[in-house]
Amino acid sequence: MKQLALILALTQAAPLAAQSMMSAAEFDAYTRGKTLFYAQNGETYGAERYLSNRRVEWSFLDGECKSGSWYEDAGKICFTYDENPAPQCWRFREGASGLIAQFENDPTTTELYEAQNSGQDFTCLGPKVGV
Repeated sequence: MKQLALILALTQAAPLAAQSMMSAAEFDAYTRGKTLFYAQNGETYGAERYLSNRRVEWSFLDGECKSGSWYEDAGKICFTYDENPAPQCWRFREGASGLIAQFENDPTTTELYEAQNSGQDFTCLGPKVGV
């Protein structure tokens, strides 16, 4: 009977282990050199380019890009952008179809999911000269 209970406990714990949060090293290995598109509730939310030295470029796919960087803080991946130095921290885990991001580890917030490129371009139009 004890063996059956142990087997049941281990098989039920396996999905939780698969959903564990990514460390900074795991996140860096997964993202570096890639452009990932994110969706929320089935709609494209934005995209981020992950460059060397933990540098990033974020866009809501509107032609405007925000340069920044990321770092690990207490198990969260935090982003700061040149125009907004206030950290935006997320918990990332790897799901069956890619990354899943949850803002500030708040279960009441909607998660962002890694999505396939929906055909939208990740284009940075540059500074608005004369504006």
